[in-house]
Amino acid sequence: MRLHRNLVFAVIDALKAIFDENKYADKEIAKALKRDKRWGSRDRSFIAETTYDIVRWKRLYAEIADVKEPFSRPNLFRLFAVWATLRGIELPDWKQLEETPTRRIKGRFDELNKTRKYRESIPDWLDKLAIEELGEEKWTKEIAALNKQAPVVLRANTLKNSKTALKDKLFKENIETHTVKGYKNALILEERANVFSTEAFKYGSFEVQDASSQLVAEFLDVKPGMRVVDTCAGAGGKSLHLAALMENKGLIISLDIYENKLKELKRRAKRAGAHNIETRTIDTTKVVKKLYGTADRVLIDAPCSGLGVLRRNPDAKWKLQPEFIDEIRKTQAEILDRYSKIIKEDGKLVYATCSILPSENQKQVKAFLERESGKDFMLTNEKIILSHESGYDGFYMALLEKRK
Repeated sequence: MRLHRNLVFAVIDALKAIFDENKYADKEIAKALKRDKRWGSRDRSFIAETTYDIVRWKRLYAEIADVKEPFSRPNLFRLFAVWATLRGIELPDWKQLEETPTRRIKGRFDELNKTRKYRESIPDWLDKLAIEELGEEKWTKEIAALNKQAPVVLRANTLKNSKTALKDKLFKENIETHTVKGYKNALILEERANVFSTEAFKYGSFEVQDASSQLVAEFLDVKPGMRVVDTCAGAGGKSLHLAALMENKGLIISLDIYENKLKELKRRAKRAGAHNIETRTIDTTKVVKKLYGTADRVLIDAPCSGLGVLRRNPDAKWKLQPEFIDEIRKTQAEILDRYSKIIKEDGKLVYATCSILPSENQKQVKAFLERESGKDFMLTNEKIILSHESGYDGFYMALLEKRK
């Protein structure tokens, strides 16, 4: 592989913003890709994948390069040199890459690879917490899986087409996919591609949604004609799936505290042909109170640590702090207490997270059932999805039923 100066500089600029300015990796990479309209798909792939790789392995590469944060530009080039050397890429004769100690890099890699916190490039506190919650053996397997690149998974929008019809549409646009056993509407790309530029996407034939995430709406057991509340809807991936499962019949009330996310949901719903979604911003407590006792089904896709989706958000490892996880557990408990009141008698509620920590999942549900707010509920089913077992994102979902 021949390295091109403008592409490498784009990577360095993105890394500077992500590491030293605490910017989000996906947004900085998107910004970097717009710098030169002449760049082709290979150039863009190089920038995105190289940036994500260095973000993912930051601790390991920094240890090998013997540099510390905040990273100066020369130090970021040292991280890049480690990345390139470990991939057998010949370094060009640039002043920024002079005197790269190739042999020492490989030696240090072999040495550090024996220790999990360096090998998997994770903060000490996270390694300790995950061992306490999952056990050493399970955590070792899980973090190795979470450090692999996530596949691109699509969910066929059954309001517009079947999974088979979508597969054919994409094939005609030179995008090959395959189905996965156990996932009704999922297609996985054989090779990474910009699916957002396809005619199939513009028509609303699919959404990009991880296979594990696709199980959540199905777990809620909705039927056409029901009244459903998606309490933490965000930009609406699961609301859109619910609309398809309900065949556009009945009503989905999508709530969120962020109005801009709900605006994005409206835009996506229009493209998807989902007409039974109504959005409401939670700007006062009255918004939720008005819904008490009115819903057949309630989805609580709760805010969480996001540790189950590190493959697609590797920068979360570095942004997360122990204090945040303590706070998010309190928020989850408050949300369960408040939003569970929306459900009717004999209704069903799903509590879901994209976390792998039992303290955000099983223990959170158990504590709810033992509180006054959960005394009328019973746990009827739950799924614990770990990345090393499924090959997809880590997820948790619990199905609770409200008794008379």
